[in-house]
Amino acid sequence: MIRFDRSQQRLAAGISALAGFVDAIGFVESGGYFVSFMTGNSTRLAVGVAEWTYAGLIAGAIILFFVAGVVAGSLVAAGTAARRSGAILFSVAALLAGAGGLRIADQVVGAVACLAVAMGMVNAAVEGRGDAVVGVTYMTGTLVQIGQKMANAVRGAGDRRWLPHLALWSALVGGAIVGARVTLWSPLAAYALAIVGAGVLGGHALRAARRA
Repeated sequence: MIRFDRSQQRLAAGISALAGFVDAIGFVESGGYFVSFMTGNSTRLAVGVAEWTYAGLIAGAIILFFVAGVVAGSLVAAGTAARRSGAILFSVAALLAGAGGLRIADQVVGAVACLAVAMGMVNAAVEGRGDAVVGVTYMTGTLVQIGQKMANAVRGAGDRRWLPHLALWSALVGGAIVGARVTLWSPLAAYALAIVGAGVLGGHALRAARRA
């Protein structure tokens, strides 16, 4: 995050907010599974296997859909070069629209699967150094960065810029709070807002690419 310019930082924060929003939709709709946080699902998979329950099967299926989204996002990124962020975000918007359509048809399982694919794909939207991608749907590494840079600040040495990482974490948490509240009020409204959010971010990304 700290190596990005302001426009990239805002885009990354926006995508994290979208990820939190969508993850909250998936969590509420699936009854406690994640569509963007695969560490949590991996633990649910392990516990489900240990207890020999369907919980492990469900968590494993979501992980597979997420990985499929990562593969798809990486392929889109490879084919769109400088327009990668916009192309991926519009693809994510299309997947979210598909999820919304399935939800209207009362196909909740299919909708959650689409959400997981979308969240896997969106991780390829922000390019880091050396063609690496910046994970914007999970925050363990971000929290580690905050702690390390706070320690640097206490020691008065090294890189002490922890606020951009805090902004990224705060964006995800804020998005999740709003997503949960909207989903509990009206699931279809939550899907609609997620679609609009992905489209707005995609438009912003394409405009930034043209300026660059």
